[in-house]
Amino acid sequence: MHYLLFYDVVPDYAERRTAFRIEHLKLAWAAVERGEMILGGAFAAPMDGATFLFQGNSSEVAERFAKADPVVKHGLVTRWWVREWTTTVGADATTPVKG
Repeated sequence: MHYLLFYDVVPDYAERRTAFRIEHLKLAWAAVERGEMILGGAFAAPMDGATFLFQGNSSEVAERFAKADPVVKHGLVTRWWVREWTTTVGADATTPVKG
């Protein structure tokens, strides 16, 4: 199953994330290497949030990531939440439906 992790961030996120960026990216790439995270990144113009695509048997993989993320732990993320995403189209869709 797929899960989307969403972040809302502080207004000066772009400037403040620099101090935590390397640790954040190490955490993200480790999740990729374990096969948990598929994609992730910040929104552009404006940089007011981020989203990450996870795969797994439950939302726990995404929740565990958020709780360990230094940008969350240091208050740069004002709110985070996870949504199950029913993917139906594409090579990696978990419930493919062809029309």
